[in-house]
Parts: sequence; structure tokens; C-alpha cells
Amino acid sequence: MSRSVGVVLPAYRPDMDQLGNYIAAIDDALTPQTIVVELDAPRDGVPVQLRSLPIEVHTVPYRRGKGAAITAGFERLETDVLAFVDADGSTPVRSLERILDPVTEGRTDLAVGSRRHPDATVATHQTFARRFLGDGFAWLAGQLLDARLYDYQCGAKAIDVAAWERVRDHLYEPGFAWDVELIAIAAALDLRIEEVPIEWEDKPGSTVSPIRTSIDLLEALLTARHRSKQLRDDRLHTALAEHLDEPTALIEKDR
Repeated sequence: MSRSVGVVLPAYRPDMDQLGNYIAAIDDALTPQTIVVELDAPRDGVPVQLRSLPIEVHTVPYRRGKGAAITAGFERLETDVLAFVDADGSTPVRSLERILDPVTEGRTDLAVGSRRHPDATVATHQTFARRFLGDGFAWLAGQLLDARLYDYQCGAKAIDVAAWERVRDHLYEPGFAWDVELIAIAAALDLRIEEVPIEWEDKPGSTVSPIRTSIDLLEALLTARHRSKQLRDDRLHTALAEHLDEPTALIEKDR
């Protein structure tokens, strides 16, 4: 039996021509049941421009952050497999298909696209500073988390709906570090994780500041480690949690 697929694209001030072509390519090649665009702080006229595309569009007048947008999109889907890709099209559709395959075939619970995998193909590289910071973060994450991967932050992942039901209550990170938290929680719950090498092309015009984001990622990594240790009933982290304010899970916000 084939499994239904839903795809979410979190978008903040996207290039409209690029986004339209990317959505059309996804729809043509993968024929997902649902494509959802979660649009933050759109410019005037952008939602209207998107109406001609085979998608659902949901907008908010402010910038929620990547993690909050993906979570909102996943919560709207009623499919067997949930996937997201960054709206800039850095991940080709054929690579998204490879990421979906192990989940739709039931081989894994969470498939993680990887630009840093030895078998990945990178057509256009990031700047040296971004590569250096990204490599350093990936190494550190591998030391601190249960999941040992080459790449935690690639903007393309897919998850089985049953696995999503298990992790969704434990996700709090609204921004760029959502990917790290997702992987950390999935590993702590002993879900199957598969890293999938992809083709990837860096896109200019990123809204991500390398230095500021690296600091935020480090803080989020430590927090994700803390929460994953709690799920494993680690005494130290359980005791620490008793002295910290209880955060609000993303699925509980804006309700």
C-alpha cells in the first residue's frame, strides 16, 4: 500500500519566481497529497500570487521562525509521512525524493538530508566562514547528542506520522535550531534515524547571520541535550529541570 505524503515549505520573504518553480517541480515529480506553504510576514500581494499554485497557504503577519512554521505546517497535514524543505530550493526535488523513500518504505522513522555526508554532492559551497562554523557545530553535536550524524541542519527532512506524534510534545525551539532539537528528541525516544546524502546548492541571500546563528545554535544544542537527557530519566538533568521554568511546547502556542 502506498503511503500519503505531505510537504511543508517554511517561507520568509521568498523569491517568488524561485518558490513557484520549486513548488511546481515538487508537485510534478512527487505528487504529494498536500503541499503547505507557511508564510511569515509576507509582502503585500504575495499570498495572492501563490493562489494559482497547487498548495495550501497559511500566513502570519510576523516572523515566527523556521521551527514554529514547520511545526504549524506538520500539524495541518493529514498524511502518513510529513516532510519539509527550505523554500529556497537548495535541495533538488530528486534529493527530496531520496529523503522520502526510507520513510515511505518503512525503513526508518526520521530521514535526515545531509550535505556533509561523504556521498553528498555539493554544487555550490557556502562561504568559508559558514562552512567552518557549520562543520564545528556538526562535530560538537555529534559529541553531545545520541545521534551521530554528519549534518544536523540541512533544510530537508521527513518523518513518519507515528514518530511525529511521539516527538511533537517535546519540541520548543521556534527558530533555526529546530532541526537539532527534532533529531535530539527522536534519538532520545529511540526512533530510527537515517542520514541521506543529497545534492545541494547554496543559495545567495540567506537571512541567517553566521555568527549570531552559531551562538543561538550552541545554546539550543545544550538545551536539546538537556531535554533529551530528561527523556532518558537522567538524574542530573531531571534535577536541573526542577529549578527551571517549564517552557511551552510549540504545538501549544497560538492556540
